[in-house]
Amino acid sequence: MQTGEAMATDLEMFVGADGREEQIAEVEARIEADGIRYLYCQFVSVTGRIMGKGIPAKHFGMIARKGFQLVYGSTANLFIDRHGNYIGYGPEARELVGIGEPETFMPLPWDRKTARVWCTLFRGREEEVDGGAFLTSDCRGNLRRLHDEFEAKHGLHLRAGCEPEMMWLKADADGKPTVEGMTKPNCYHIDQFAELQPLIHRVIEYCEAMGLEMIQGDHEDAPGQLELNFQFDRAELTADRLTTYRQVCKQVGRELGAFPCFMPKPFMGVSANGCHHNISLWDSEGNNKFMPEGDNPQLPGPIGMKAIGGILEHVRGLTCLSAPTVNSYRRLWDTGFWAPVFADWGFQNRTTALRISAPGRFEYRTADSSVNPHLSFAGLLMAMDDGLDRSLDPGPPEERNIYEAVESGKDVQKIPLNLGEALAAFDADEVVKAALPGEMYRVFMHYKTDEWERFLHTVSDWDVEEYLDVLP
Repeated sequence: MQTGEAMATDLEMFVGADGREEQIAEVEARIEADGIRYLYCQFVSVTGRIMGKGIPAKHFGMIARKGFQLVYGSTANLFIDRHGNYIGYGPEARELVGIGEPETFMPLPWDRKTARVWCTLFRGREEEVDGGAFLTSDCRGNLRRLHDEFEAKHGLHLRAGCEPEMMWLKADADGKPTVEGMTKPNCYHIDQFAELQPLIHRVIEYCEAMGLEMIQGDHEDAPGQLELNFQFDRAELTADRLTTYRQVCKQVGRELGAFPCFMPKPFMGVSANGCHHNISLWDSEGNNKFMPEGDNPQLPGPIGMKAIGGILEHVRGLTCLSAPTVNSYRRLWDTGFWAPVFADWGFQNRTTALRISAPGRFEYRTADSSVNPHLSFAGLLMAMDDGLDRSLDPGPPEERNIYEAVESGKDVQKIPLNLGEALAAFDADEVVKAALPGEMYRVFMHYKTDEWERFLHTVSDWDVEEYLDVLP
């Protein structure tokens, strides 16, 4: 670059990347050949919702080169807080630019004339400050960039799988969800699984058409509760695929008159909807660095132990990223359902926040079905980065039931038990906060603090039943 020549912006470098024009041309040819007429230009909001715009597919080239514009507040669902203020960005804010990623182009299997493409978000080109820079309230873009930085620093990348539990509820005549599951809460019963086969077959058909390699599934122990698993991969790919999986379930529900419920705890007295994250770190040669290296076939190698140490060090701060709603904490308070309340780890120990679920991977158990995986994976990367930097020791694995161990005198922290406590722990943890760089932290905290305050100021049915006749 010549002296005095302006530096290219993030947006310009992204659009001008080597080979990108060829990718765009391939997608344009496919749109024409396959008769695709409409395109969803998508990104992910702070809460994990799919946001964006729809356009005629013939304009894909424009979206891939110049992008679309949308208000900044769309990254926070364009949601208003309880005081009437837009969360994250006011109405005076400029507009973001969403640039289509041609490698993510995918026809929708339920509507072959429509396709989707994921988009990376940038600040407006004309902005006086950081014009054309990556938009830091873009959680998808943040995860990809943080993962690249982690890989460049450590020579390792995060591979993740997830266990997306959800409940299929009956819908009423108007298509509205009821509080009744479509099956009985009988865990692992094939007969209950068979009752949901029409849903399962269609979900799998659509998921595989959209690039998810489905591998197994079962009926869990809540009404209408299914867990359908797809193959693990790099963290950013798994996060996108979980988001796609939810979109598929919503479409199947519309087609078959059912309601896919991702609320963590819609029913008391049965298990909640979890979304355990199974994670491992791999080098560039395809070696899993969590595999045991000593005499103990269960104990992870040194890198795995340091990563566990980092996550345990920061598990309290991580909790509001992986259990991000008020309802998430109902899962922790309903006793008897193996809720991961204690910040400890063990082998196949479902009473701890982390467990070695198989040689070479461990399961982070505090994540539930409302999780935004683009945030939770970013948080786990930051915690493991600290564990590797500081060689943090997680201590010996706990092989006892953690509740019995605590009763016997073991001193172990609990994870936060409500959203307010989780937000405070997150705010106090500079390592985990680094997973939400720039404006992302401010947008997240505004959204979630408002959610907690709206809960606190609401008079519930429980309040009325408990206190209406409290005196004299």
